[in-house]
Amino acid sequence: MADSTLDETRLPLGLRILDRWGGMWNAVFALFGGIWLLLAEVSMWISRSTVHKDTRLGGAAVVQQLVRVGVKSIGIVLLVSSCIGLILAIAMQPPLAELGQTNKIANIVAVGIFRELGPLIAAIVLTGFAGASIAAEIGTMVVGEEIEALEAHALNPVRFLVVPRVIATIVSLFLLTVLGDVMAVFASGLFTVNVFGVPQEVYIANTIEQLNLSDFTTGLIKAATFGTLLSAIACYNGLKVTGGAAGVGKATTDTVVQTVVLIIVSDMLFAAVFMQLGWT
Repeated sequence: MADSTLDETRLPLGLRILDRWGGMWNAVFALFGGIWLLLAEVSMWISRSTVHKDTRLGGAAVVQQLVRVGVKSIGIVLLVSSCIGLILAIAMQPPLAELGQTNKIANIVAVGIFRELGPLIAAIVLTGFAGASIAAEIGTMVVGEEIEALEAHALNPVRFLVVPRVIATIVSLFLLTVLGDVMAVFASGLFTVNVFGVPQEVYIANTIEQLNLSDFTTGLIKAATFGTLLSAIACYNGLKVTGGAAGVGKATTDTVVQTVVLIIVSDMLFAAVFMQLGWT
């Protein structure tokens, strides 16, 4: 009997391209829809905990996730931020020296780090350090039927597993961005003063003169948004794991790829919105 299934290789090239293109967009819409529903439920539990005293989110769980996601990431975030500050200083010195404006390294590094690179670098580092770990941890619980065990005991997995991780990731990325900003400017300043001969007083004065309140607020708004995206994508991919160990590996890979892409796209959108608002 002839096989009734449709062989994709027999389709015309145009139809195959449309089929794969449609499948990609279906996956994109499924991702956005899943993240939206997950964040809506997280917001519901957080708001309910502030109104009803009998609804607790588990302070110990939040603190535990803060230590695992935030405290343990401090070293790597500070190291990467320092390197970024040094790279900016080294890269900008030759063209500025030709114009006799080497002291303007401070201005460029300050605005670049606080407005753009600080939250972006912290988010990308935290994606690899904690995002994949969160997805793998929750995915392993799904494979081990621990999620079903929670539901069998009338315990909501979003409330007890997702909410603490979302709160911890947002707070951690917010604070790590501040630490990374300071470390990048400090490393750049130390290098510029000692290697390029810019007076310390000039570097500090130029940094303070360049920075304003919008530079701080835009960077911190991005950090909070990136933390929300990171935690939501990691938890979503972890909860939808299927296929055992292979599914857990796929969830961690998808988490890193999707998070990095969405963070960069959202950063681009923020830049356009802030420019329209005059926050540049």
